[in-house]
Amino acid sequence: MKIVILDGYTINPGDLSWDELGKLGELTVYERTEKTVEETVRRIADAEAVFTSKVPITEEIMAQCPKLRFIGTLATGYNVIDTAAAAKRGIPVCNVPAYSTDAVAQTAFALLLELCVRTGHHNKAVQDGRWCSCKDFCFCDFPIMELSGKTMGIIGFGSIGKAVGKIARAFGMNVLAAGSRPTEEGRAIGTYVELEELLTQSDVISLHCPLFPETEHIINSSSIAKMKDGVIILNTSRGPLIDSSALADALRSGKVAGAGVDVLPQEPPARDEPLLHAPNCVITPHLAWASKEARARLIDITVHNLQQFLNGTPVNAVNL
Repeated sequence: MKIVILDGYTINPGDLSWDELGKLGELTVYERTEKTVEETVRRIADAEAVFTSKVPITEEIMAQCPKLRFIGTLATGYNVIDTAAAAKRGIPVCNVPAYSTDAVAQTAFALLLELCVRTGHHNKAVQDGRWCSCKDFCFCDFPIMELSGKTMGIIGFGSIGKAVGKIARAFGMNVLAAGSRPTEEGRAIGTYVELEELLTQSDVISLHCPLFPETEHIINSSSIAKMKDGVIILNTSRGPLIDSSALADALRSGKVAGAGVDVLPQEPPARDEPLLHAPNCVITPHLAWASKEARARLIDITVHNLQQFLNGTPVNAVNL
């Protein structure tokens, strides 16, 4: 079969291998593909299996690719694919679940700890010579926040949310969870509450829910107003979960003491993205998922998804 990867660079910039996928058919890997119907169709017109990370696969594109039998996402999210149109054509859309759980949880705490201690700022201050010329044995440009005894509110308590909850518990934090169906595993980590209670009781709020119409801008001026003064907000899930303008305003007013985000509503962001110019906001470029270990798992699951489809037993299909 003819297999095409439309945008493989971010998953494998050269430190991993597509060889196992290539054993399943004639494989063509494009590092990047322009997000237009014309360019996408040109590259996959004869393909039977297509993999995409961020390049949209729409009904219009599918209609022009009659040989298409399988669509895979090189990610957990699949909002760039018209899954309903694929289902009408009997085309399974298979995603890659749970490959980056530990990497994302680790990054969420990297952001939080940076906000609590300002390690980067203080390191630069030392490198600039300020400690050498200091009159005292130490200095702090920002208050240092201790996590023990604080409350972590986690919106979306799936595999990543639970992993974040376990780390929070290890730091001595109380854990509240909302936005997911309660499970015994979850109850062993935190307390399930309604979203309203989570917003009002949490010192730190971390987002780990999927992006759906009902979760878009779940953090907005109204929800921020319900939060504690001085709350910290983290987002390592999806950029549109947060109204950037509302959060930037809250950072400027001090209602929100700090924000750590790995995702933004538009990626790459426009230069006028409000959070780029907000105080006390740490931003990383959507890298939480991208450890080498996580990317290797992603490729392994991708190969497994296509192999199982060829065996007649599709797995991780989100539309059938």
